[in-house]
Amino acid sequence: MTLYEAMFARRSVRKFDGKPLDTKTLAGIQDVLNTADMMKGQEARFEIVRAGAVRGMKAPYYALAYCRADACAYANVGYALSKCDLFLQSRGLGSVFLGMAKPAKRSENFCVMLAFGNSGAPFRAGEGDFNRLPLAEISGEDNPVAHAVRVAPSAMNSQPWKLAFGDRLVTVGYFGRGLKRVLLKNKLNIVDVGIACRHAVVALQNDGKEILAVTPKEIDKDFKVEIAYR
Repeated sequence: MTLYEAMFARRSVRKFDGKPLDTKTLAGIQDVLNTADMMKGQEARFEIVRAGAVRGMKAPYYALAYCRADACAYANVGYALSKCDLFLQSRGLGSVFLGMAKPAKRSENFCVMLAFGNSGAPFRAGEGDFNRLPLAEISGEDNPVAHAVRVAPSAMNSQPWKLAFGDRLVTVGYFGRGLKRVLLKNKLNIVDVGIACRHAVVALQNDGKEILAVTPKEIDKDFKVEIAYR
């Protein structure tokens, strides 16, 4: 399964069978995290820890992300970690983003994590299996990028984004919705925008486009990410 196909088949998995992954598989997942492309001007650090190293969730493995405490850094973490999420699901493994879980030991600059492992949960059959907003509520255009972003996972299924399309440019803007925007305190919503950007990039690449830059921009209280391609 390709990353593009995984977007339309993925499922957030919260029950794992506990069967351990072999050393080669874990090394491959760590390599995906280490080599994931970042947004322009951003950086993040990732590590894989095992069960017992995290409070608030039971899973065999977790990919922990660390970054600065600002919107551009949060979006970048979502963007990079989403590539790992799609990679895991493309290999038949289960995964789920955890916004509220914390490392058992206090960690500086911890942002968010991805739980993963073997799971018997079935994949989705296609876009129709997703409970998401109508396409028109997130995009003024009906195209493969919009459909890819529509199925992106988000905290509380809040889908905090709006898409705009220009000349070889896709803009993913932060659009917090109602009470969820308050409850998620913006941080998780901004991580979600980064996840949506990964889905947009994978759709563009599937269409043969070359990504030139993925640039986060924060101006006053507005946040957006511009994806330039050719």
